[in-house]
Amino acid sequence: MTTYAALLRGINVGGKKKVPMAELRALLEGLGYAGVATYLQSGNAVFTTDPGDEESLATGITAAIEKHLGFTVDVLVRDHAYLEAVREACPFPAVELEGKQLHVTYFSHPVTADRFESIDRQAFLPEEFRLGDRALYLYATEGLGRSKLAETLSKPRLTKGLIATTRNWNTVVKLAEMTRATG
Repeated sequence: MTTYAALLRGINVGGKKKVPMAELRALLEGLGYAGVATYLQSGNAVFTTDPGDEESLATGITAAIEKHLGFTVDVLVRDHAYLEAVREACPFPAVELEGKQLHVTYFSHPVTADRFESIDRQAFLPEEFRLGDRALYLYATEGLGRSKLAETLSKPRLTKGLIATTRNWNTVVKLAEMTRATG
């Protein structure tokens, strides 16, 4: 058995795409997953199942949500080993920063630096970003909501062809812990 986290993009924000966590847990259990738990209201779920292809698992969850709730939600699925590797590879001093300052954007596919070469990094200092394995680490001094760099990084021209969903550092750490605890 392998423990995974499902990361749902853009739910429960501004009254749109409401996905109650109790319904999400029931939906995942209905798909045959064990050890289902959710974290916060922003679309983080942990579950255990036979080892599988993360993309196929995400597609199955997306289809189940659409069938049950009537709208489409982008979903990424990542296993504990990946989540832990992202946590360990953080290029910023995570222990010195607040959870609201440090974020990880998870991507559906690998990205290369050339995708972001048009960004004048100096113009956004002290905010910075660095790329990882299907992830982007963002240091936003005033938090994500006030970050001009985050706004720029989320432009469709930079995320074209990708599912991208962002979590603050506290959530990154918690999901790694939750997948370890149940796996």
